[in-house]
Amino acid sequence: MKKMNILQFICPTGLHGAEMWILALARNLDPEKINCHLAVTLESEDQNIEVYNRFLKLGLPGHKLEMQGRFDPKGLRKLCKLIQRENIDLIHTHGYKSDILGLIAAKITGIKTVSTPHGFENVNDFKLRMFIRLGCLMLRFFDKVAPLSEELESDMCRIGVSPEKVQMIMNGVDLDEAEAERNSQEPPLFDDPGEKRISYVGQMIYRKNIDDMIRAFDLLYKDHKNIRLLLIGDGPGRAELEEKAKASDAASKIEFLGYRTDRLKLVKESALFAMTSSLEGIPRCMMEAMAMGTPVAAYNIPGVDKLILHGETGLMAEFGQVEALKAQWEKLLFDEDFSAQMAEAGRQHVLEKFSGARMAVEYERLYQSLMV
Repeated sequence: MKKMNILQFICPTGLHGAEMWILALARNLDPEKINCHLAVTLESEDQNIEVYNRFLKLGLPGHKLEMQGRFDPKGLRKLCKLIQRENIDLIHTHGYKSDILGLIAAKITGIKTVSTPHGFENVNDFKLRMFIRLGCLMLRFFDKVAPLSEELESDMCRIGVSPEKVQMIMNGVDLDEAEAERNSQEPPLFDDPGEKRISYVGQMIYRKNIDDMIRAFDLLYKDHKNIRLLLIGDGPGRAELEEKAKASDAASKIEFLGYRTDRLKLVKESALFAMTSSLEGIPRCMMEAMAMGTPVAAYNIPGVDKLILHGETGLMAEFGQVEALKAQWEKLLFDEDFSAQMAEAGRQHVLEKFSGARMAVEYERLYQSLMV
């Protein structure tokens, strides 16, 4: 079989889970079988296209499609020209907007289509909500839809995607990057060895439910002053969250760090990685934390429960139970033997079941099946 030209297509809003997922997949695909390209939409001067920059650093071809605003039909024409110029065989889309544009471009140019849903966002903006709904409807017309978890697989059936088009490929993490950071001998970022740091990495959006994280931390601070909360990431909810943090008793111990290229080092130097999401696929940031041997705690929601086996690879509290979550944090922070046991078991769990190499092999097979 000839080498396949595969185009990964995303409309990036930062360097978040989907963007990191694309980089992990591209890094692990077999270059003897696949020429992997990336196309990103460029919709404003200040748009974060770090995924594009990192893709180029892998020595792989990247393409920027300039658009006038978020919904520019000229972007579709540019995408079609790119597909034809680079002899693309299959477009692999990530996100509602790339699903819409990618599917239409594929139908025009006659190539195969794969979409990977990374999760769904609840938004208040009516126009954006309609586009997300349209993107979900578009999934019905893809050649294959490859959700990252069993829960997302169920969502595909719920929105009307034919079961024979759905092929669940479990999420994976690029373990090389996590391993390199874990083994790094660089000096630490923090000079207070007695302080217990809790870290979060991700977008500051509604479904991440960071309000509960701040509340749990505030409760914990009442009993333990030697703690600090590191919130790594950005998003539309940041300003409101900062105001809530300022109003808490623990305000001086809550840091909003924004986007950080050294996120893995920050997580490695944390005593605990925490999440309070209401909705996830299988969260990449948690997989990275576990791969580096950082203990984890979160709410018990679908997707997270594939990573955290309660009492075996980490701890969970039922969703919304802030007091219970605080107790789980306390256990992992201050029972060092138990914490070390959870960290090692969590690391082995991720290494065995959620590697990027395993994920890439499954996608290679999926791509090949569509080329027959």
